[in-house]
Formats: sequence, C-alpha cells, structure tokens
Amino acid sequence: RTPGGLTPLLPQVLWAGASGVVGAVVAARRPRLPIGWLLVGIGLLMALGLAAGQYAVVAVLDAPGSVPFGPVAAWLSAWPFTAGFLLLPFLFLLFPTGRLPGPRWRPLAWAGAAVYAANVFGVAFQPGPINPEELGPLENPLAIPALGGAGDLPARIVIPLMLLVVLASVVSLLVRLRRSVGVERQQLKWFAYAAGLFGLATFVNVVASLLGADQAGLLVTTLPVVALPVAIGVAVLRHNLFDIDRVINRTLVYGALTVALLAVYASVVLVLGQLFGGIGDQPPSWAVAGATLAVAALFQPARRRIQQVVDRRFNRRKYDAAKTVEVFSARLRDEIDLDTLSAELLAVVDQTMQPRQGWLWLRPSTERTRYSGV
Repeated sequence: RTPGGLTPLLPQVLWAGASGVVGAVVAARRPRLPIGWLLVGIGLLMALGLAAGQYAVVAVLDAPGSVPFGPVAAWLSAWPFTAGFLLLPFLFLLFPTGRLPGPRWRPLAWAGAAVYAANVFGVAFQPGPINPEELGPLENPLAIPALGGAGDLPARIVIPLMLLVVLASVVSLLVRLRRSVGVERQQLKWFAYAAGLFGLATFVNVVASLLGADQAGLLVTTLPVVALPVAIGVAVLRHNLFDIDRVINRTLVYGALTVALLAVYASVVLVLGQLFGGIGDQPPSWAVAGATLAVAALFQPARRRIQQVVDRRFNRRKYDAAKTVEVFSARLRDEIDLDTLSAELLAVVDQTMQPRQGWLWLRPSTERTRYSGV
C-alpha cells in the first residue's frame, strides 16, 4: 500500500472479484453458455496470482522463513494473473452467443488457444528470476533449463502472435456488431460500452503514470475495470438490456459537460490569477469563488446544449421526433379545423413512430363517430 493513497492492487482485486462473482451468477443461470465459465476462470486465476504474490512477498522479503512454501507461492504469482488476463480475447470471440461468428473463425480460435498455452507455459517454466521487480533475484524453482537455451526467442515470437490474436478477436466482435440486430445488438452495445470505458481508463492511467500522478490514474481505473464483467452479466442475463442507449447518451453528455466545465474553471482561475496575482503566485480566493460561480451558472445551459448536440449526432431519430412533436405542438395552438388536425396528427405519428398502419377515432358530443386512417 502506498502511504496515504490507494493500493496499486485495488483495480486488479476489483477486476478479479467482479469477474468471479458475475461469472458464477451467469454460469449458474446459463450453465451451457461458456461466457460465464470464462469469467469464472478469469476471476479465479487472477485471484490466485494476486494472493500468491502477497504471500510470496511476506515469505521471501518481509519475513523470510516465517511461513512455508515461499518459492512455490512466488512461482504461482508469476503466471496465473497473466493466464487470466489472456483469456479476454476468447470472450471477444464468443460473446454473446457462446459460439464463433462463423466457421471461418475456427482456425483463429485454435491458433489463439495454442499461442495462449505456449505463452502461459513459457512464463511459468522460463529459467531466471520469477518477478525481479517485486521479489528480487529469486530464481524460478520449476524452471526447465531447455527453455533458456533459446534466449528471448520464444518471447519475441509468442507475444507478437498473442497481440495478433487479440486484434483479430476485436475485429470479430466488430464484425458481429455490424451483422447483429435486435437483442444481440443491444448485448454487443453493452459489451462495447464497457470495453470502451476500460480502454479509456487504461489510456488515462498510462498518461497519469507518465506525468507522475499515479494516484489519480489508479482512481480513474478503479471503477471501469468492474464495468466489463458487470456489462457482460447485464447483457447475458438481459437485465435492463435496452437501457444501454440511455446509458451511452448520459455518459457522453456528462463526460463532455465535465470536461467543458473544468476547462472553463481552469481558464477563469488562470486568467484572473495572472491579472491580479502574478505569474506563479497563488490565485486570490475571490478568483476561485468567481470561477466556481461561473461554472455553477453555466451548468444547466451547457448541459442542455450538449444534450442537443449528442442527440443530433448519436440519436438522430429521437432528435427529429422531438423536433416534429415540438412543431406540431406549436401548430396545435393555432389550428381549429378538426379535419386538418386529424391529418397532421396522423402525419406526426407516422414520422415519429413509423408504424405500418395508423388510425384515429374522434368521438364528438353526439353519438356519431368520425373516423380517419392512413
């Protein structure tokens, strides 16, 4: 644990726990679907690697000899987490139906399994230090000397092949998304949304580490790592499946709003600080208060404007429907001819909801019923 901050293992612990729990629920509900069992495998392997790593730190570094099987725990800390992480491409290949996108993807699946096995085997039995960054020069107790004769050649071959498998599995997911309709498309949207959050969080974490803000990077990464297994659980169990469009919409709106308001706040504080405090000086308290009030005043107008932009760009049908209803509402206040209103109402329904057929019954004060239809 870093003094006064988050432990660097927190995202990994959350990821392992979420994968195991969600995988167990999915496997219990859908035992014939391999998605749940893959998540269980990911969670168990990651948890084993993390637990063995902490045990090995105590047995080898903190209190040598105080607990038994230190070298074995160190060996178990070297490869299970990697093995769990490298199961993710198979989730991409099989999600959400548990089957490959088509027969042409079978060679990729078999090649990926072979490369996966070679990678895990090489990490587990490669001669040399097990984990020099955390455990020092502790040698691999189960090393196979024959693997050391080739030097780094296996790593130079296996790792690029594994990267190709990962890229190909992502392509398979995009191909499936392009062909999907209905429920399967909503399932893939959940998966793609969570994968996008995870990728963005990983990028932010890398940038924060390069800038020396490790704690900020850990804070940003903590929740998105849980999003991927949770999204898989929602998609497979179909719980609130069709809420994904609303989730994506709100994420885009409030993400853009947060960035815009932070930019306004920083700009106001910087400008006022330079004008009245001097370069490098602490900005006056009234400048900070003014920037806060400016952000508060801009919140609602900026949110409405960003919502309109997002709807127009990413949900054009809903945006056009809302505009059509708004125009019809203004027209309704001025029109008094019943036949004209009936025709316009049916036209609005046809434009916004696009039904195959539409009817309108009007019952006046008399017993006679008027009928219109399109």
